[in-house]
Amino acid sequence: MTTQDTGSSTVSPEDRDPRRKKILFRCWHRGIKEMDLLLGGFAKDHIDLLNEEELAELEHILTAHDQDLYAWMTGRKPLPEEWDGPLYRRIIAYHADLPAN
Repeated sequence: MTTQDTGSSTVSPEDRDPRRKKILFRCWHRGIKEMDLLLGGFAKDHIDLLNEEELAELEHILTAHDQDLYAWMTGRKPLPEEWDGPLYRRIIAYHADLPAN
């Protein structure tokens, strides 16, 4: 087993279960680059640490349209209650905690 770039996970990509591989792929292939970075960056660092409930929430988040999700994540539109959940808040916090380049 190898460690991911961030040290957040000890699962090698080859050993990752198919569900996590699919979610990770979907996070990096959203359709607009901004969403690839927002979801893909978080997923890269956390996918192997998420429990079943969190994986289900991330799969739900992935059903949102990119334009809506981007507007919610950037604060351009209020987040509808049905999309608000603990994992969504962790994704937002993750990006708020990243150093500015």
